[in-house]
Amino acid sequence: MQFFLDTANLEDIKKYFEWGALDGVTTNPSLIAKEGVSLEKRIKEIAEVVDGPISTEVVSTDAAGMIEEARKFAKWHKNIVVKIPMIEEGVKALKILSAEGIKTNVTLVFSSGQAIIAAKNGATYLSPFVGRLDDISEDGMALIHEIVTIYKNYDYKTKVLAASIRHPRHVIESAQLGADVATIPPAIFEKLIKHPLTDKGLKAFLDDWEKVKKLQV
Repeated sequence: MQFFLDTANLEDIKKYFEWGALDGVTTNPSLIAKEGVSLEKRIKEIAEVVDGPISTEVVSTDAAGMIEEARKFAKWHKNIVVKIPMIEEGVKALKILSAEGIKTNVTLVFSSGQAIIAAKNGATYLSPFVGRLDDISEDGMALIHEIVTIYKNYDYKTKVLAASIRHPRHVIESAQLGADVATIPPAIFEKLIKHPLTDKGLKAFLDDWEKVKKLQV
């Protein structure tokens, strides 16, 4: 399973890249807005740190506008993946962009029907928003399971990218179900490596080592 970091914060990206577990980055207009920097500048800065897929999102709501933005983004770096919303105009754009070889990430996906249409139109990645489904008392993991099963049944090449991750269990359960990628906010990425028993055990070992040091001649 690949781990993408869901942020546009350069310091966070550098920090978690050093862990050796970061395979790519996803951004969206809200994350870019928090950084107070132009989209192009930040995406190119991220590309200097991470040699992996970097998702950047169109803001047009018509197919022609999405295609124009996507072609522009794709010129910025070979690792650019263009996020396209799962709407009718997005599907039209997706078909054309896939034919042109531009990598895409279909976002704001909440049903298996949407997932099938995206795959049939050649999406590179598909982003089911599991946390937002959980927020309205639906089962985000059930959707991951449905999509993974359908894609395997028909050998679709689109990769399932679990998004809207709310807690570490979302990551683990997505991995168990066979999702190809999880895109993870920095706070949740941090929790993946943490465990209170690890901290407790390390403290005990170090405390005991201090006792051993006193016995050395």
